[in-house]
Amino acid sequence: MPAASPGPRPDTALVRRARKVDRVLAETYPDAHAELDFDDPFQLLCVTVLSAQTTDVRVNKASPALFAAYPDAKSMAGADRAHLEQLVGPLGFFRAKTESLLKLSAALVERYDGQVPPRLEDLVTLPGVGRKTANVVLGNAFDVPGITVDTHFGRLARRLGWTDETDPVKVEHAVGALFPRKDWTMLSHHLIWHGRRRCHAKKPACGACPVARWCPSYGEGPTDPEVAAALVRTSGPA
Repeated sequence: MPAASPGPRPDTALVRRARKVDRVLAETYPDAHAELDFDDPFQLLCVTVLSAQTTDVRVNKASPALFAAYPDAKSMAGADRAHLEQLVGPLGFFRAKTESLLKLSAALVERYDGQVPPRLEDLVTLPGVGRKTANVVLGNAFDVPGITVDTHFGRLARRLGWTDETDPVKVEHAVGALFPRKDWTMLSHHLIWHGRRRCHAKKPACGACPVARWCPSYGEGPTDPEVAAALVRTSGPA
């Protein structure tokens, strides 16, 4: 994966603060990991595409039957469309998601002999695969460091004052400049877990936040410890 675009060196104090936040989040969420279930790169690519506009929990419920029927790109590329729609139906937008899986699998078979390529520049040429999905696959299936800028990551990066950018690629580059490349994948997990469990979009649990002292947005949510504690989730949304 190419390094973040060159630019001005980030402020030293900001770098120190950002890395301290990540260390505390690592201690808070020692089990942080990708919450989508998968056994190989192809499965991870598919479930990441399917996770759009639904939850990881729902995708994990649907994926065993999906991969039992179509375990690899070749079998999925030749899948019966109606059967595939039935399998992904519980996830919503089933026609569009079925089309994505069929096109994605066909492209893998035609271009890469059915194998998922381990390079960002190849992954993003596949139908329905953008940088976010590519970085998920690289970081979690191939151990290639990548920053996954989903809605949680972008929201927290801005709340923590790490960047003002809203464009996901610009967020990726700005935040990547604050951390060693080797930390990018786990940083993504830490922020996403924190966003799902405490730093919610509408009502963050500020009074129960382990990194509140380094957050310029402290006070956007309840600061009373008891009120905030009631907002903390033990897992991501169902």
